[in-house]
Amino acid sequence: MKTTIQPLAVRPKPNGLSLRSILNRHSIFVLQLPFTALFILFILLPVAVAIGLSFTDFDAIQVPQWVGVKNYVDLLTKDTVFMQHALPNTVLFAVVVGIGGYLLSFFLAWSLGQVTKGWRTVLAVIFYSPSLTGAAMMSAVWRVLFSEDKVGYLNALLLSKDLIQTPIAWLTSPDTLMIVMIIVSLWSSMGIGFLAMLAGILNVNRELYEAAYIDGVTNRWQEIIYVTIPATRPQMLFGAVMSVVGTFQNGSIGVILSGGQNPTPGYAGQLLVTHIEDYGFIRYEMGYAAAISVVLLIIIYAISRIAKRIFADKEGA
Repeated sequence: MKTTIQPLAVRPKPNGLSLRSILNRHSIFVLQLPFTALFILFILLPVAVAIGLSFTDFDAIQVPQWVGVKNYVDLLTKDTVFMQHALPNTVLFAVVVGIGGYLLSFFLAWSLGQVTKGWRTVLAVIFYSPSLTGAAMMSAVWRVLFSEDKVGYLNALLLSKDLIQTPIAWLTSPDTLMIVMIIVSLWSSMGIGFLAMLAGILNVNRELYEAAYIDGVTNRWQEIIYVTIPATRPQMLFGAVMSVVGTFQNGSIGVILSGGQNPTPGYAGQLLVTHIEDYGFIRYEMGYAAAISVVLLIIIYAISRIAKRIFADKEGA
């Protein structure tokens, strides 16, 4: 007797999509929605507004007046403070503090990787703590050290050793203000980038070092060049970007150290950030200040791209 197989009944599809099916299909977009919304609100929108205002004459009270590229032309051709002080000071500050702080962070992170866990934890907290200190509190501590009278710690020490005859105005002299700014900024440069590099160094596979010594590596310097740095490229890139951002965030340290003077004495500590604050919050030339901020944004973006090109994983590219 021939048996006939009956086809299985097909369950009819619902006419509409349920909420669960929508979430399953678009879960990645739903999960990214909070970040995307906040990124647009606090990053893209302010940048777009700043770019738009940079082409206007705006005093924060009246309606912005369109002036085209006049602000950029004035910035590059008429603003002597920008060309003679703010831009050169920013380049010097960024090179010394940015590159110097980055190299110092890597050296300290590598050094901590060579000590025991207990000492490593204590020293990491000591090195990282200054980056958590607010600029006002940090300047209060350093202003005591660099006080301009004879009771200031540094002046008192130099006077007692007969190295100087009169107290030095460390914080108001155009000859010394930038030096103090660099010292204070380097002291507080062990931030999140330092911790990232420390974590990367501690998580390098020990077998890589063993293989490197078998292949001919003979000292610690070669170990750093051929093993540590290639194995920690993501952390090195992150540390470089954070170093650039941190350097420009400390741009107002000169104003704080000099007692809130903007412009700083003799424009010695005038950076792009303080130049923006001068025009934006003192002179209320918001359009011109926005043009300076756009130039600063371009500089930061260019440096970040250079850092990414240096530390990018060439095998995965």
